[in-house]
Amino acid sequence: MVSSANSTAWLSGYIPDIPTPFDEAGEVDLPALARFCERQIQAGVSAIVVGETTGEFNTLTQAEHDAVILTAANTARNRVRVIAGAGSNSTSRAAERARHAELAGADAVLSVVPYYNKPMQAGMVAHFRTVADATALPILLHDIPARTVRELADETLLKLSESPQFIGLKDSTGDLSRLMRLRGMLRTSFRLLSGDDTTALAFLANGGDGCVSILSNIVPGICQAIFSNCRQGRMQSAQLLQQRLWTLAALVAKENPAAVKYALSLLGLMRPDTRLPLVELSDQAKAEVAAAINEIGESDLDPDRSHEEYAALLWSPVPAA
Repeated sequence: MVSSANSTAWLSGYIPDIPTPFDEAGEVDLPALARFCERQIQAGVSAIVVGETTGEFNTLTQAEHDAVILTAANTARNRVRVIAGAGSNSTSRAAERARHAELAGADAVLSVVPYYNKPMQAGMVAHFRTVADATALPILLHDIPARTVRELADETLLKLSESPQFIGLKDSTGDLSRLMRLRGMLRTSFRLLSGDDTTALAFLANGGDGCVSILSNIVPGICQAIFSNCRQGRMQSAQLLQQRLWTLAALVAKENPAAVKYALSLLGLMRPDTRLPLVELSDQAKAEVAAAINEIGESDLDPDRSHEEYAALLWSPVPAA
């Protein structure tokens, strides 16, 4: 069972930002989504994120978004938390999405800094407080200036964190110095998570609580092993596992979610289809992703392997491409 409603201990480790699968007709493939969520749960994640960046939330209708959250909640059955994307550059739309997420069975919402509008910091405070007023769910903030242009300033985050409804930050800035600045200024229950797989281990080693991860969709077991080794002080083991994944992590981050969907299609887990304006990867990019998958090795992609089995991989040669 998941931890109590008043605790944020569950918000830790590698938490997959799950892609939304589409069928041959371009419709949301809910059975495929349920199977994929179950794969992550069996790998030992503490939570799953649906309907957010990797889930192509901006191309989903409200009915589709609701169905994605409901499917994830029904699959989770209180074994893990379901975090629903509820962002928009329209405050009223973001508030509506938060209300819908609560009705669909989400345990928390992930709300991004409004994009395109370039709001002032005071506008961000008003935006997020309006979203909070629309739902009783806890809110995880998302700062990703590469997509929003404006970043969530430290002072703004500290102001919002005064409310216990704001439980954490997904920090996609890649700025590790920010983590070290903020850690001592925030309440201990406020969780700091990386949004960048390539720097996630450094983030964890410097006091971060986890990572909202694209890579965990492909290699959930290895990601959980990295986190476990890091928490137990076995940094060399964690670093060696991270090195195996670095090329793939960089590739999936570069063209998200097309790259992760293509990687998953190679594993027979999901069609590679995206919705316009996103398209499938170029042939060259597909070849790079396939080569990165081969470098990891097919046996290393098994989510059922234990942390101990992954530890044994550290001293085995990398499989040939």
